[in-house]
Amino acid sequence: MRLWFSPGRLRDAGPQPDYRFSLANERTFLAWIRTALALVAGGLAVDQFLTRLGTGARTAIAVALLLTGAVCAVRAVHHWVRCERAMRRGEDLPASRFPAALAVGTGLAALLVVAVVVLDGPAR
Repeated sequence: MRLWFSPGRLRDAGPQPDYRFSLANERTFLAWIRTALALVAGGLAVDQFLTRLGTGARTAIAVALLLTGAVCAVRAVHHWVRCERAMRRGEDLPASRFPAALAVGTGLAALLVVAVVVLDGPAR
């Protein structure tokens, strides 16, 4: 975690990798941050616009999306540091199950919202 806030310390991990790889790693980080922002926006949208849902269901879905967005943002910086360090050391890039977990979780959340909206019926 120290490397998150002291990127200069990464220089001690090894020689500078090809800039193209470092920039690709940064673009991947930014894509994860956009995903995190989309999840946060989705959580806020559920809370503000799905007012037909019961308060408990709406709050649960919104909080789940907001927390997932927070985890995604933290995971983004952690993965960026791990990849940058691996490139400097000449190691294989770290494997991650997080993309699969995020995809399954997002899919389940979407199915939950669909089920709640369909079961709620037409607008009153």
